Amino acid sequence: MNFIVWSIVACEIAFWVVIGLGFIARYLLRQKTLGLVLLSLTPVIDLYLLIVAGIDMYYGATATLAHAVAAVYIGVSIAFGKSMILWADERFRYYVAKQGEKPEKRYGMEYAAHYMKGVLRHVVAFAIGAGLLYLTHWIVGDASRTEVLIQTASKWMLVLGIDFLIGVSNFVWPKKAKST
Repeated sequence: MNFIVWSIVACEIAFWVVIGLGFIARYLLRQKTLGLVLLSLTPVIDLYLLIVAGIDMYYGATATLAHAVAAVYIGVSIAFGKSMILWADERFRYYVAKQGEKPEKRYGMEYAAHYMKGVLRHVVAFAIGAGLLYLTHWIVGDASRTEVLIQTASKWMLVLGIDFLIGVSNFVWPKKAKST
C-alpha cells in the first residue's frame, strides 16, 4: 500500500480516536474544554490529508483511486462531520456515560425527512469532493495522470443519484416500526 492509502486509513482512525477521546474528556472526566479542543481537531485531520494528497500530485504522482478517495473522504468529512459527531455523542452519552435519553429510532415521514437531509448533506459532500477532484485535474493539467479522478467523480454522481431515489422512495413507501 502506498503512502496516500496509509494516510487515509490513519486519518479515519485518528478521526474516531479524537472523537472518542473528546467524549471521554467531556463526559467521563468532566473536562468540557478539553473535550471541545479534542473534537475541534477533526478539521486538522482533513487538512493533513488534503496537504499530503496535494503534495503527492504536485511532485508528479499519477492519481490513483487512493487520491480520489482522499477527496471523497474530505468531502464526506466536511459535509457529514458535525452530524456524525452528534450521532456518536448521543450514543456515547446514553450507552457509555449513562446520561440522557435513549436515542430514538425514526419511522414514517420523520424517517423520510431525516433521510432526505442526509441526501442534501451527500450533495454538499459531492460538491466539495468532486470540486477537489476536478480542481486537481485542472491544476495538474495532464489528463493521463488524473483520469481516475474524473472517473471517480462520475461514479460518485451515480451513487448520489441512487441515494436521491432511495430518499424519494422513503416518502412513497415510509419505513414502518417493527412489530413487537
